[in-house]
Amino acid sequence: MKRLIDKAIILAVLLAFYVSNTNSPYMIVPILATIICSAIISYFEKQFITIVIFVIYIIASLFIPALLFLVPLLCYDVVLMDPKWLWALSVIPLILNFTEVQPESRLLIAAFILFTYVLKSRTVSLQILEKDYHVLRDNAKEISMQLEKQNKELLEKQDYEINLATLTERNRIARDIHDNVGHLLSRCILQIGALLAINKDDKTKESLVVIKDTLSEAMDSIRDSVHNLHEKAIDLHTEIQKLIENFNFCPISFDYDIESNIKKDIKNCFITITKEALSNIIKHSNATEASITVREHPSLYQLIIKDNGSPCNYNSENGIGIKNITDRVTSLGGNVNISTDKGFRIFISIPKK
Repeated sequence: MKRLIDKAIILAVLLAFYVSNTNSPYMIVPILATIICSAIISYFEKQFITIVIFVIYIIASLFIPALLFLVPLLCYDVVLMDPKWLWALSVIPLILNFTEVQPESRLLIAAFILFTYVLKSRTVSLQILEKDYHVLRDNAKEISMQLEKQNKELLEKQDYEINLATLTERNRIARDIHDNVGHLLSRCILQIGALLAINKDDKTKESLVVIKDTLSEAMDSIRDSVHNLHEKAIDLHTEIQKLIENFNFCPISFDYDIESNIKKDIKNCFITITKEALSNIIKHSNATEASITVREHPSLYQLIIKDNGSPCNYNSENGIGIKNITDRVTSLGGNVNISTDKGFRIFISIPKK
């Protein structure tokens, strides 16, 4: 676009100069010829065509001096083109037609040629700068997007590691309570039971019974707390990843996309179903690869397990494993869809509650 504007400016100046120095009734012919040549060069934008048209135009200007007034327009197209000296050919008609064109006009034409050289050099430089600017801007935007993506991944990884560390610590606390405090309470309850068996004093027995009941209540409370800690410490991604690492029958690809905290019932359901599905692959499939996908949607969770084994017939009524899977999912209000097209595929969806 900038080059078209430059050529329009050059043409306007040359037309004013040409009209003021020509009285021929055919003065429109050189104008049309020059505009057509310039239009062809701009349309094709090929070096060979540009050089051919320019050379022909220079030769024609040797016999038609009127073309000399408009030659700077064609010089604009060949300036900075290889060979670099090509535009200098426009000086030849000025020298050879010294008798046909007045010296003042020749000087002005030479000045216009130099002006087109400067204008073309400026335009090319601006285009190069603009191109470099766009490349720099695009690179900066791409780097910014990559940094944002990496920052998001780091934050997600950090959140995951914090969550995993929290779950690991919960497991440790539950294990310590069970192994230490639980055993001490159990020993106390047994010791009190022994004292009750050998003690004959009724008042002492009543006190011992109260203490035993209190310790039993404490034992039940600790047991419930340990179970709750352990269930909250289950990480679905980690548990399924462990199952995959221990599965050596065929390669498994794993896609996990869940951000919210899943309820323990759904976690246990997905873990149990994954165990059953992997066991079925070993027992009934000749698959060479399998995949597990766990995905979260706005209103439900999905578990998809599939392999590329040969299609097999299954009976949901006779197969205990499939029936157990269906019962588990149904108890949570979910749906099970099983397909044997191009391998075995089990598709499970459980709504969020």
